[in-house]
Amino acid sequence: MTCMVENSATIPVEVAYARPDEQLIIALAVPPGATLAQAIVQSRIQERFPEIDPATAKAGIFGKLSAPAMVLRAGDRVEIYRPLGVNAKIRRKQRAAT
Repeated sequence: MTCMVENSATIPVEVAYARPDEQLIIALAVPPGATLAQAIVQSRIQERFPEIDPATAKAGIFGKLSAPAMVLRAGDRVEIYRPLGVNAKIRRKQRAAT
């Protein structure tokens, strides 16, 4: 986990990403007015997970899909979402059929 020191000119946020085999939460100190997209870029998470494209990644705050221009508040957790491999409804039907 990476951690930056918070000061009066910044607010603390986290950027999170999870794959089935690995999860990562990065603590950041961003300037007030920073957006969801800016936090993703600042986290440099795409260096560890190259499948993430900060320009097109679907992301949200605490499980709620949000726009890249969403302004962050202190304590927000930016979550980057992976595309689903199989529709959840189809998966349930497949499990029920077996």
